[in-house]
Amino acid sequence: MRYRYPEPLPPPLQPPAPPKPKVRQRLERLLRAGRLLGPVVGGMLFTLLILGAYSALNPPPAPLNTTDVQGIIAQAMASATPPPPLGAMIYAAVRPSVVTVMTRVLTTDGKREGGRGTGVVIDDNGTILTSWHVVADAIEIQVVFFDGSESEASVVNKDTAQDLAALRPKVIPDNLTPAMLGNSNALNVGEEAFVIGNPFGITGSFTAGVISGKNRTFKPPKAQEPLKGLIQFDAAVNPGNSGGPLVNRAGEVVGIVTGLVNPTDQDVFIGIGFAVPIQAAGGAIGSPPY
Repeated sequence: MRYRYPEPLPPPLQPPAPPKPKVRQRLERLLRAGRLLGPVVGGMLFTLLILGAYSALNPPPAPLNTTDVQGIIAQAMASATPPPPLGAMIYAAVRPSVVTVMTRVLTTDGKREGGRGTGVVIDDNGTILTSWHVVADAIEIQVVFFDGSESEASVVNKDTAQDLAALRPKVIPDNLTPAMLGNSNALNVGEEAFVIGNPFGITGSFTAGVISGKNRTFKPPKAQEPLKGLIQFDAAVNPGNSGGPLVNRAGEVVGIVTGLVNPTDQDVFIGIGFAVPIQAAGGAIGSPPY
């Protein structure tokens, strides 16, 4: 009979560990999270520290007040190049189209005398529009262009009722510059008015004023019938301006200077000038009025 040793008894069961308090669990979780986020938070704090130091060393500019803004605007305007005056631009645009009209006439004793007026080139063919009374008695007509070149000219059309004449020069310069024609019907009283001409033989004179009236009637001293539908203006004109252009603020010819009013016998300007509307010029250049 074999002897059987008794089997060893299993170790006694250990009682389960008591649960950790909840506060302690939370502290452990916070510590673990702190170990993970510590470098990130440290980097953020370091960055904020650098930004704070930079801001302290480089404070932002103070906000602008109204006085500061006005000062900046004034400095900018003072340093800006101002545009040329309107009159200067008008003169530069129209002056190349203006010519001097010189005439020879026979007096009653058979002598030759010279006269002087103004004209304006209106097309590429060199057609010059002027006042009829400037060339009415001429036996010779000579025109001087802007570049100084001269040419004989002849009357190719006229409209004595409107005191207008069209001249054709024999020779035209290569740099001929016709003027731009405007709409005289669109003029309003009070608008700027400019005149270029040769008063008393002073070539290329420029005067400025306003449109003083429309649809005026005026009888020149040597005319048999009055001129009607005229433009009245107050830009200074004198003998020698006749036939020159009346120009609007756009640099367009809107009339042809025809006369001035003076209650005395002197041909000097007292503030009232007249021009034939450019819309009536068609008859003088051989086409219907436009």
